Amino acid sequence: MIDNKAFYKLSYGLYIVSSVSEGRKNGQIANTVFQITSDPITIAVSINKQNLTHEYIRKSKLIGISVLSEEAPMDLIGRFGFKSGRDIDKFSNVSFKTLDSGVPVVLDNTVSYFELHVEKEIDVLTHTVFICKVLSSGLIKDTNQMTYQYYQDIKRGKIQKTASTYVENKEKPVSEISNDKPKYQCSVCGYIYDPDVGDSKSGVSAGTSFENLPDNWTCPICGVSKDKFNQIN
Repeated sequence: MIDNKAFYKLSYGLYIVSSVSEGRKNGQIANTVFQITSDPITIAVSINKQNLTHEYIRKSKLIGISVLSEEAPMDLIGRFGFKSGRDIDKFSNVSFKTLDSGVPVVLDNTVSYFELHVEKEIDVLTHTVFICKVLSSGLIKDTNQMTYQYYQDIKRGKIQKTASTYVENKEKPVSEISNDKPKYQCSVCGYIYDPDVGDSKSGVSAGTSFENLPDNWTCPICGVSKDKFNQIN
């Protein structure tokens, strides 16, 4: 018997993993980045084969790691975690720097960065584990990094299906505290639309019910349409 809840007790962080290919850059959210040796310093990174970042890493053998802080907003996580680099430039309007190898690392809402070179690849069915040596690293802000548990419990984030730790949750969503106007949750990224709060970034004022949202309104985190939302209370 496998109890899926047991996996939630394993410890993970939340990172933006980036790479480059033929002058193009891309990045994605990942939670499986860890140091495996200290002399020489070696880091392992697990990336889903379907992702564009995986393609870039295999071509360039270069990886940038940006360690997210607890203050990282959900729209940043949504940009790198729930949107495809095949459709948008994820680094547009994002503060970043390009390291000596050419890989970009994000500066805002991150605590540290690593510049890696792939030394070995391990095929693990849906993912590739890249074994890397560290070319450089730096501390950006001495504050708490975002753990995956913090992301799920405090940020109420949802796990992307291509994540290495994704486990299908067959339970119904937990209802929020009831009020006169029901809340709706995005089935893709987990964002909750609260009528009492509205969506100021999209020009939706507080008090606007979900039914009265404009037809062209989209999730502020992942960009999907209203029909991807489910009522949760």
